Amino acid sequence: MPPVLLPPCTPDICGRDFRNSLLKPSPNYTHGQKPRKVRIVPAFTIQAMQKNTRVVGPPKSGVMDPLPLKPSMFRKSYQRGEFPLTIEFTTMGKRLAWKVPVEKLDFQHYLPMFFDGLSEGTYPFNFIIENGIKDLISKGAHKVLPCVPQLIIPIKKPPGASIDVETTKGENVADTIEETLQILERYGGPDAFINIKYMIPTYEVEHDK
Repeated sequence: MPPVLLPPCTPDICGRDFRNSLLKPSPNYTHGQKPRKVRIVPAFTIQAMQKNTRVVGPPKSGVMDPLPLKPSMFRKSYQRGEFPLTIEFTTMGKRLAWKVPVEKLDFQHYLPMFFDGLSEGTYPFNFIIENGIKDLISKGAHKVLPCVPQLIIPIKKPPGASIDVETTKGENVADTIEETLQILERYGGPDAFINIKYMIPTYEVEHDK
């Protein structure tokens, strides 16, 4: 077969033909039949300069999101079954049932763990903590004073981010802490205020407020 002789290609002719070929629709692309779907592409990339694309915004940093709390000492101990109590359901509702007399408990062991669980905001932990602290302080007031220094640090911890708004019933956390300190002062004996004041200098005696 004799060779095919092509006309000489000059830059003007070849360049013009190539540019014109770019304007012709591709046989593999059904242009005009249906709109192309907009593609989501990351910012600051070559894809962001292409047609029919939309740049997605940067992800949220999450700096202001609350940090997840670590399980409290109370939660770990309760899940291991170390507390001699259970939740009892009666016709009057729920109540805390102790398996041993509250007065015989080791307050220096149990009371700080109950206060450590004040950051818990989910059931059943919040129910057990609230009622357990009330029972320990009301039924064993004479044993509270030696525990006061161990209770201040858990009280000063920030409340849990998981606290359910419905369970707080609009109560202010600062007011709840203040009431707890007043109960400790009232039932903790003559030196309770001194111990509280040593750990929290801004605390004022209850009858002076």
